This record gives sequence, C-alpha cells and structure tokens, in this order.
Amino acid sequence: MHLTAFDPPAEQTDELLARVGALVTELLAGADRAAVTGHPRGQDLVDELLVSRPGEPVAVDQALDTLRAVLATGDRNAAGGELGYIPGSGLLTAGLAELIAAVANRYTGLPGFAPAAVALEQSVLRWMTERFGLPERAQAVLTSGGSMANLTAVVAARERLAPGAPQLATLYVGEHAHASVRKAARIAGLRGEHVRVCATADGLRLDPEAVRVAIKQDLADGLRPIAVVGAAGTTNAGAVDPLSALAEVAGQTGVWFHVDAAYGGFFQLTERGRHRLAGIEQADSITLDPHKSLFLPFGTGALVVRERDDLARAFDEDADYLRDTTEDLDALPDFSAISPELTRAWRGLRLWLPLALHGVDAFRAALDRALDLAELAGRALADDPHLEVVGGPDLSIVTFRGPGDDAAQDALLRAVNADGRVRLSSTRIDGRVTLRLAVLSHRTTAEHVAVALERITRAASDGSRR
Repeated sequence: MHLTAFDPPAEQTDELLARVGALVTELLAGADRAAVTGHPRGQDLVDELLVSRPGEPVAVDQALDTLRAVLATGDRNAAGGELGYIPGSGLLTAGLAELIAAVANRYTGLPGFAPAAVALEQSVLRWMTERFGLPERAQAVLTSGGSMANLTAVVAARERLAPGAPQLATLYVGEHAHASVRKAARIAGLRGEHVRVCATADGLRLDPEAVRVAIKQDLADGLRPIAVVGAAGTTNAGAVDPLSALAEVAGQTGVWFHVDAAYGGFFQLTERGRHRLAGIEQADSITLDPHKSLFLPFGTGALVVRERDDLARAFDEDADYLRDTTEDLDALPDFSAISPELTRAWRGLRLWLPLALHGVDAFRAALDRALDLAELAGRALADDPHLEVVGGPDLSIVTFRGPGDDAAQDALLRAVNADGRVRLSSTRIDGRVTLRLAVLSHRTTAEHVAVALERITRAASDGSRR
C-alpha cells in the first residue's frame, strides 16, 4: 500500500492503522520477558540510515519493515529486567493518547484556542497539586522531563529572590543532587562557584545544618541565596533527603525550597511513600517525572509550584502578534505565561487517558509492588555475608558492594549482566564504585528480582574466593 494523500481516505486510514497496530502488538508481545541487552547493535543499519535521505515515497510495509529492523536492535529499557537505570517502561494507553493528540494537534499554549483541551490537562495538573497537599493557588506545568522542570524552578526562584542579579544568586544542593540541577543553575546565569554543594549527614542525604551555615555565610557576604534543593529519591541511591528539616531551614532564611522528586515523587500515591516523603508538602516547587514512576513515554515531566504568580513573574511576556488571542478564561492556565514554551505539545492527554482508563489505584498498586520488591532485594543482599548494602531502600533503589576493590565491583556487574536478561548499573558513592538495583517498571516481577539476586550472590561468593 502507498499513501495517496496527506489526509488519506477512510479505508486507507483504517488499513494504515491496522498495520501500525500490528507492529505495536509485536512490540508488546513478550515485553515483560524480553532481554534488556544482548540484542544486535545494528551497526550496518546505522551506517545505512546515516547516508539515506528522504526522497521518493515508499510503500507502508517497506517503511514499517525499516522500523522493525530499528526496533530489533539496541537495549530494551522497557523490558521487565531493566533494574539498572530508572526505567521508562511505557504504556499502550499513553501511546494511544499521543496518537490522538498528534493527529488532532490542538494548540494549548494559550487557553483560548482549545479551552476544553486545556481544561482536560488542567484537571490532571490539579490532581497533582492536590496529591502533594498544595493550596488552591498552586499550579503545575508539564515539561519535556525533569531537567526542564528543574530549570523552570530555578528561574522562578531567581526571579523572586535575585531579579536582575543572577551573579549574586546562590543555590544549595547535596552531593548526590542530580546533575540537571547544576546545569539549570548555569543556564539560569548563576556562577559555578555559587552552586554550593553542601555536606551530607550520612554520606547519602543532605545535611540541613550544613545548608544553614552556608546560607548564613552567603548572606553575610552580600550574596542572595535563592534556593535550597532537596531530593525525594536521589538517582545515585534513591535516598530521600530530610525534607521537613530542609523546609524549616529554607523558611527561616527566606529561601525558595525546591524538591527534585523526578524519580520518587509519585510514590506519594502510596502510604509508605507519603510517610517517607514527609515534608514535601512544604516545598515551593516539586519536580516530577511521570515518564518514570507513572510509566509514561519519555518526554513527560512536570513541575508543581506552590504560588502560580511565581511562574508568571518569571515567564509572562507580551507580544503584539498575540493581541487577538486574549480571552477572559480565568479558570484556565495560560501555559505560555507560566512556562518557557509558547508552542507546546498537548502533553496532558498522555496523562489523562491512562489515568482515566486504568484508574489511580492501578498505579498505586504498581508502585507498592516496586517498594515490596526493593525491600525484598534489600533484605536478601543485607543477609549475604559477602555483600555490603550501602544505602536503602528509602524507596525502590538498593545500592551495594561485593568483595574486593572497584575493579572487582565492575567484574561483579559484568557477571550479573552477562546474558542481558537483567541489567544492573553502577555509580560512585563516597568515592567507591557501588552497584545499583533499581525497581520501578510496571513489568518488573519477583522473578526478575530473583534472577538478579541469584546472580549477585553467586558472583559475590565467587569473588570472595579469589
């Protein structure tokens, strides 16, 4: 079949959707059991694609065969055995929402063009702010991911506390803060030496007293502290900073309190998560990544801000070419005035449809299951005399070391990951190579964790005999 028009007739549309649907069905078949690594890297295909250019139209089947070839290569981070990186497991319902949103292509940067579409998105955003106990005047915005959410928060904090003086602004993070926070500070105009990496109390969690001392010194030096950044689940170890104590320091010193909860924030849906994230409700802003702990496609981040006016102060701009677009829609957000984007994707649909079709309880149950599996793994690793559990799990990441030096940890990791059925990863904590087992995918089961544990304990035992 060849397409006959940009808007093909109904019969051709049905046939095209059926063939694409068959490809999607193939992708989903066995996704939970697929190996994570070990697939062809596809170098010949890479070389071919790099020299190809668009030209004459090809048949639908030929184009889809190319996609099948692409999808047969590379790592499959959506597989259930992905335990190394905080996975984005992907939901069919979110993909369907994305298809609808892309074809409809409603413009949602300003509320007047598609009020109902903006209202649908705002309903999900209000759900987020309410989950974190924020007031009615709070506002959330959807972003491309946690990096853009952190940048948006840093700019808002700068405009509240150091308008026109980014060279005087200072920001306070922990040793294990995500690199995107430091990058955000740099993009926002802060000097590198004004990003204070404060001490940890236990090697994993930011020490509130170290932050207090640093802020006091910077104020005495005539600088302008703008934000304390706590982590609700560090990427390194899944550790949760003492959020209530950090909120107290920020409140007493008049500094914005931002929580980077890109990984851990939606554990707020669970009873254990709410307990472990206590204090997050005091934040001025919270970064969230639905493409992590709500299992949505990559490119779905969010920022929740306590005061909507802080976003408007940072991002609202008038433009003559928008003079015909103003409309009195006070109940709806003007996303162009509260975020860096004017033209934006209708991201709200990829959250709304999965929540509508699966219900919140399904997501809560999946997150509780991740907590259960991480606790199981943590106990098993702690009980092994050849292993040292370094941290957690506060949420669903366990960090540990086997016997020997850093090279031995790398060897242990290679042994666990050898056939690609499961994948762990490594990091550095306190200067030492440390292995990570991260449970988050909705496809990860007790069987995946059992396979990983068996390989870890066997490799550690072998290592101890060397």
